[in-house]
Amino acid sequence: MKFAALLSTLVPSTLGATIYLAGDSTMAKGGGGSSTAGWGEYVTPYTSLTVSNQAIAGRSARSYNREGRFNAIADVVQSGDWVIIEFGHNDGGSLTPTDNGRTDCSGTGNETCSTTYNGVAETVLTFGAYIEAATKKYLAKGANVIISSQTPNNPWETGSYVYSPSRFVGYAQTAAANAGVPYIDHGAYVANIYKTLGLTTVDAYFPLDHTHTSPAGASVVAQAFFKAVVCGNVALKNSLSTTSFPGSCL
Repeated sequence: MKFAALLSTLVPSTLGATIYLAGDSTMAKGGGGSSTAGWGEYVTPYTSLTVSNQAIAGRSARSYNREGRFNAIADVVQSGDWVIIEFGHNDGGSLTPTDNGRTDCSGTGNETCSTTYNGVAETVLTFGAYIEAATKKYLAKGANVIISSQTPNNPWETGSYVYSPSRFVGYAQTAAANAGVPYIDHGAYVANIYKTLGLTTVDAYFPLDHTHTSPAGASVVAQAFFKAVVCGNVALKNSLSTTSFPGSCL
């Protein structure tokens, strides 16, 4: 999508503050397809703010940046708005022998990698570098930013409960600390709810694969995010229609 066309889909609200969501299919409208849904579509029932879900399936921090999507949000975000950033599912892999256009450079700082993607030379940054750069732009506009860890794959997939957060969970926490913004361990809060709900219920939330949830599952994932917001005393809680969500504070 051309940058101008991207920008035309992002119209600032005239009714008050807006929550912009930047993420992948686990957050996006339509999820991963085949009757799945992203949790970003289930934010609206719990907040008085306008919600602009800009999550796109298949994106990593790197590809979201390369396509101008972080910048498109920066161009319209206003003081008092919120931006929630959550990536990780598509950020792993290797740049060689074939670059998929999504893999980040390894590391947690200013490391860079050189690659060629679709015939174009590209300098690839780390996961944290992409997210911190975007956060800096939003903060400069007076917006609020939350950096969130990725949602978990089905922790009951083997028949027994196992939650093993990927390295991008730690990377997200480090990025939030470096940028000086709130961190939400969304993965841990969702996994905690899944553990309580049990194998049968949680398995039913994954009709396609072990990553993408059904609409019912997406609603649970959205509520887990807000549980973390309330437990962490993040100021976004002041926009919520309720502060009572399932689960325990971690």
